[in-house]
Amino acid sequence: MSLDELLLDLIGGNLVVLLLAGFLVLCVLLGVRIVPQSEKHVVERFGRLRAVLGPGINFIVPFLDRVAHKVSILERQLPNASQDAITADNVLVQVETSVFYRILEPEKTVYRIRDVDAAIATTVAGIVRAEIGKMELDEVQSNRAALISTIKGNVEDAVDNWGIEVTRAEILDVNLDQQTRDAMLQQLNAERARRAQVTEAEGRKRAVELAADADLYATEQAAKARRVSAEAEAYATQVVAEAIAKNGLEAAQYQVALKQVEALVALGSGDGKQTIVLPANALDAFADAFTLLTGRKP
Repeated sequence: MSLDELLLDLIGGNLVVLLLAGFLVLCVLLGVRIVPQSEKHVVERFGRLRAVLGPGINFIVPFLDRVAHKVSILERQLPNASQDAITADNVLVQVETSVFYRILEPEKTVYRIRDVDAAIATTVAGIVRAEIGKMELDEVQSNRAALISTIKGNVEDAVDNWGIEVTRAEILDVNLDQQTRDAMLQQLNAERARRAQVTEAEGRKRAVELAADADLYATEQAAKARRVSAEAEAYATQVVAEAIAKNGLEAAQYQVALKQVEALVALGSGDGKQTIVLPANALDAFADAFTLLTGRKP
């Protein structure tokens, strides 16, 4: 037997084994699917939905099943969209929106909607126009958080059949035409002027109130001073009365003489001290005071 015949016999005997080994390798390659964490795979059998493969190692039937769609389950952001809307008070505004979503059920997304991004963008535009049409311009500007929450809830209801979760909806900006901007600026300036006038008037009112409080306080303090002075005078009078009651008329004569002396001293210390006018009985007042002080009668 020649060498060529020997090689043909070896190849012919192992050909079936080689083909079988190749078939097994091909089955393993077609039947084992490793799905990344960020994806889900939709498997079809003869054109019909068979299963949805999650992350990790999965097994399918070779030659019967095939991975028809590889869907990312990462959160996505739609391109910023701008649409015109008219408020309840007939003001034209241009609203810029942005929507974030992710796919939860790929089988619904791939079999129920062709272009999910365009469908969501169209849905958001319609909902934004409808919601802004219910509000006046001032409400749109001041209640933006409530408006965003309403839009997000309505979008979630609309895309529920597509296997999508809307994670966030944002109103990035609300633009106005130039005429509306000028009118709002005039209104803002008028409001600032009004607030300034009110503040100035409140300041004048507060100043008047403080001045009145100061006058009232001064009056109260003067009244208190007069009351203290009256109480002191009453006390002095009481002491003199007790002295008269205890020591007789001499105590009263002594007080009178003492007052006369004090009056003469005050007169002498005035600006006209070079010329002193004395009553005729001035010396008698000194004598009476000295006599009463020593306890002798005149």
